[in-house]
Amino acid sequence: MIVPSWQLNTVMATAIAFTMSFAVVPQVYSAELVPKGNRNAQQPDVPGASKRRTQATKSTFDAKYEKIRDLIADDDRLRRKIRSVSKAYKIDPIHIVGALVGEHTYNVDAYDRLQTYYIKAVSYAGERFRFEHGGESVLDFVARPEFEDCDENSGSLELWTCREEVWEKAYRGKKVDGKSYPDDRFGAVFFQPFYAGQTFGLGQLNPLTALMHTDRVNKVSRLRKLDAGKASDVYKAIMEPDSTLAYMAASIADSIDIYRDITGYDISGNPGLTATLYNLGNVSRRALALAADNEKRKKRGLRPRPPSENYYGWLVNEHEDELREIIER
Repeated sequence: MIVPSWQLNTVMATAIAFTMSFAVVPQVYSAELVPKGNRNAQQPDVPGASKRRTQATKSTFDAKYEKIRDLIADDDRLRRKIRSVSKAYKIDPIHIVGALVGEHTYNVDAYDRLQTYYIKAVSYAGERFRFEHGGESVLDFVARPEFEDCDENSGSLELWTCREEVWEKAYRGKKVDGKSYPDDRFGAVFFQPFYAGQTFGLGQLNPLTALMHTDRVNKVSRLRKLDAGKASDVYKAIMEPDSTLAYMAASIADSIDIYRDITGYDISGNPGLTATLYNLGNVSRRALALAADNEKRKKRGLRPRPPSENYYGWLVNEHEDELREIIER
């Protein structure tokens, strides 16, 4: 089932319609299951930035993959935590393993000991900082009139998705009221106070991602809801290993739900696809774009195109059997 064209047109028209559509997309009762494996015969190109980071550390992607694979394989406690949190969020644990493998292969090197993350969590929690850009806090920024239709009483995912979309439409790369704004993602501009990276912790989460999924984590894991006005709490949540696994699981579970409801595809059996979305972000926008493209294909008498993995997800699918053997021990 694909979202009808009239609804897609409404959705894509404005940021407000985007948010409203996300809340009212009808439940899909018979989504098409995307089978395991890659659609691309060869791995899509790896971005130059990832190559340069790896070369700078005198390492290789193969070596980094083996390092995170072995860290998971050798840590019984971590594997138990992954299986436990996956059960709570009703997802296959291979999805969390895939996200960990992708992040630590292409973005960072795996830490030899998870205790390192606890140490960093404490140090970040002790800092006094806020999410801001150009001296303006993100909470003051989203209080502007352009954001007034982003309902603060809606769920955290809907609220921050709407705000992210308003940023894309009204501010990104534009000059507004005499002030120029960067041509970059909302999460990179307002949620990077140390200017030393955009993602943190075992799961390499962006603070904006954590804020989006805080309602689901609160409901399932009973962790306190996060507040953009309390940046240190957000960083502590994504740096501390136990809570970061909950946010990873919530992010993946929401991606599966969004693709099922908007595109009509069930990606729960393909860890490369959930890893791709974990890597790229903007899940709702990508789902809407795929649904719109398939609606056009349908009108031309063509078969719909299922979602496809990127270079990051391709690696996960390529090693799925090996990774499954590790997590199922």
